[in-house]
Amino acid sequence: MQSTLVGRLAELDRLLAVLRSAGEGLPGVALVGGDAGIGKTRLVTELAERARADGFAVLVGQCAELGDALPYLPLADALRGAEGELRAALEARPLLGRLLPGVADAGPESDSALTQQQLFGSVLGFLATQPVLLILEDLHWADQSTRDLVVFLSRMLQTERVCLVGTYRTDDLHRRHPLRRVLAELKRLPSVTSVELNPLDRHEMADYVALLGGIDARMIGEVVDRAEGNPFYAEELLEAASEGCSMPDGLASLLLSRVEQLSDPAQRVLRGAAVAGRRVDHDLLRDASGLDDLAFEEAMREIVSRGLIRLSGEYGYAFRHALLQEAVYTDLLPGERTRLHAEFARLLTAREGAAAELAHHYLAGHDLAGAMAASVEAGRRAERLGAPAEAHRHFEQALGLWDRVADPESLAGTDYIRLALRTAAAAADMGDNHRAVAHLRALPPSAEVCERLAYYLYDTGDETDPIPIAEAAVAAEPEGKLLARALATFARTLFWTDRHEEVEPLAERALKVAREVGARDAEKSALIILASCAEFSGDRERAEELLSRIVDQESGNLAIDLRAVFHYARMQAERGALAEAAATADSGIQLAAETGLSWSTYGTDLRFHRFMIHYIAGEWEQARAAGFGKRVGTIPEATLSSFVLFVEVAMGLPEVEERLAWLRPFWTDLLVAYMSRGLAAEHALWRGEAETALEHVTAVLDVLERTDPGNLRIAAVGLWALAELGRTDGADEMLARARAAARAGLGREGQGWLLRAEAEWHRVHGRLEVEAWRAVVEAFDYGFVYEVARSRWRLAEALLTAGDRAGALAEWERAVETAASLGAVPLSEALAELGRRARFTSAETGLLTSREQEVLALVAEGLANREIGERLFIAQKTVSVHVSNILGKLGVSSRTQAAAVARKEGLI
Repeated sequence: MQSTLVGRLAELDRLLAVLRSAGEGLPGVALVGGDAGIGKTRLVTELAERARADGFAVLVGQCAELGDALPYLPLADALRGAEGELRAALEARPLLGRLLPGVADAGPESDSALTQQQLFGSVLGFLATQPVLLILEDLHWADQSTRDLVVFLSRMLQTERVCLVGTYRTDDLHRRHPLRRVLAELKRLPSVTSVELNPLDRHEMADYVALLGGIDARMIGEVVDRAEGNPFYAEELLEAASEGCSMPDGLASLLLSRVEQLSDPAQRVLRGAAVAGRRVDHDLLRDASGLDDLAFEEAMREIVSRGLIRLSGEYGYAFRHALLQEAVYTDLLPGERTRLHAEFARLLTAREGAAAELAHHYLAGHDLAGAMAASVEAGRRAERLGAPAEAHRHFEQALGLWDRVADPESLAGTDYIRLALRTAAAAADMGDNHRAVAHLRALPPSAEVCERLAYYLYDTGDETDPIPIAEAAVAAEPEGKLLARALATFARTLFWTDRHEEVEPLAERALKVAREVGARDAEKSALIILASCAEFSGDRERAEELLSRIVDQESGNLAIDLRAVFHYARMQAERGALAEAAATADSGIQLAAETGLSWSTYGTDLRFHRFMIHYIAGEWEQARAAGFGKRVGTIPEATLSSFVLFVEVAMGLPEVEERLAWLRPFWTDLLVAYMSRGLAAEHALWRGEAETALEHVTAVLDVLERTDPGNLRIAAVGLWALAELGRTDGADEMLARARAAARAGLGREGQGWLLRAEAEWHRVHGRLEVEAWRAVVEAFDYGFVYEVARSRWRLAEALLTAGDRAGALAEWERAVETAASLGAVPLSEALAELGRRARFTSAETGLLTSREQEVLALVAEGLANREIGERLFIAQKTVSVHVSNILGKLGVSSRTQAAAVARKEGLI
């Protein structure tokens, strides 16, 4: 039944605002979440009607419970509804046409890979032709590539008149659900509006039920009580009552009570439709039912008239609600379910249906041979669509069936090793190098297997040493392109070891072989290594020049292309060219998003690098938006979550403890441990817990190679901890670790951390060296806003010790100003404490800022920080920073003393 919209006017207004902005050339995204049956579809249906009235073309795509099996399913579903100008725009873009049934693998391009970059570009061009409302329903069932598309459109739509709306079930989002990280990322974007649908209250529910049919007040009250604010549940209760059914407990029982009122042929057809999924083609369902045309039409007429299934598109049907399809499917007997899946597989095979759908039905129908062949083909098609997560799922399923079928090589069209290599590559492309390693470890150690295993092991930071594995790949004396790749990988694994002198000759040899045999990927990999060698030896100019020549060249291997972009952006940043580095990193992030590699090793590294540029430049809100939520379930998620600690620790936010608790299980990963434990150490130091800080530092140093640049920062933090503890044991070793990592040609940030370690070493030994801390300030003064302020804090302290009060005051004031602007509460509090110890007076420090005067006046009135924030319309945390600065500038330790000094000196 099509119900009247009740109780959702506020939510509809928010969606209409996004739609209106889109019509004016300000595209927007709305994410509509709520429990099953709460009214998400009804709300977006109302939005669609308003959009059509305003001249928008409306496209609606439905995700299916096949999950990651079928890439871009909702996009293909939406494209089928294109009409008029949009249909012409679709026909002018054959790449999009390949997503449609019967077209996906036809034509001269069928054997070429369609990357996400090409596909997403076509989608953007297609949507730009006229005002479009694109609705993607049930994103909790979306495949990985569809999730990538939603992220891409959310970030890349600029002036197109497009409104993108996605719906999802909140009750389906368990802790490790892949949509969680997408939602966390998108909800930080200014172009994204989040709309949560809560249950209707009793008054709204009563109005809603009353509008559905002529029932008495007692029945309305009973339905309202039972439905608990869920409109779909209320509709089903009323339908059951109108058909003479009692109102059973539980939604599934309620739904099935209506099914049981159908005739036997209609129930038979409905069971077949449930096996097909949420939507099904007319002819396919008719053939699966086994009924003749007349009997089938009568059965469908009965089902549609009861409101259980509705017409969908020109020639198909859809369940009115996914909950109904789930209830009918779950109620099937095991043998009945198997038989129906087998029948759909047979029919789809004859119709050359989608391979992913075929694999699903074959497997559920216990036809393992059919599932094997269809899974491999589905994986290949997913690869051609630039959908690595879906490709991996299908290939892995085929590997699992290998020993359970006869003649698997004929079914798969390949041998086990080649399929496993392909599976590992898909795992790496989707960002799961650990799974790629697991696939490869199970294979005989051929040259190709060893080369790939060493490559992925190097990126994972796994405790297994990749060097002997890479060396074995070269020792096997492969030929051609494989030799070039093996040499490049071997050189790469040796880079941070005591065999570094072997790296450049190996890379030169790899480059020579690669050029001889036309291995573009190995050639680019070798050049990246040679650039790193030049950087290591101090020739940063040559290193950047090498990378600048190849960064935009396509190697045929997107992972290597991203690796080149990352290293180029990194070198630009280390030179202090932050704007150039940001532009380079942004181009790499866009390439990763367009090609499905956002979660790959270098897709993640580029996002980290972009975060760090924001952090270094003092753009902390942008940095936090580029990070990830606290609740993580995978290593790539944990890596992105760790980034945010840089800002949260520096700001002293309470979220730090919860984020660290979620990250703790991932401390086996080197990068996650380096960042999160290193920052946990800083967090502990700000809290006066130097012993805890030292434990974190020691744990990280234990797993870092001595030449790893990460030693620089960690050693500096460790020496800070030793200074706080008044201990000297271990200080020399920490400084030695920093110096060992400080190779010639160190970047600006690296130089700063080395000098910081040197200055902290002097503190450990009871010396505050003015020139040492001045050198730290100068080293970080290439744009690292926070570290300059933190170093000025120590410089001011050193100057005070040396008797230079004026110089100390100047450095202190500059640090106070920066800390306040950043919202760096721990540093502000440390500076306030230094100001009190130094007895800097208001006369010395100059007048308070206008905002500080406003805050001080309210402090004098006795208001708490929360009340001050409400009065001045600023965050409570910002008030805390201002109060700390005021205490420091006035040289007092309490709010009462600050108020007294302010009145005495006429500051308020």
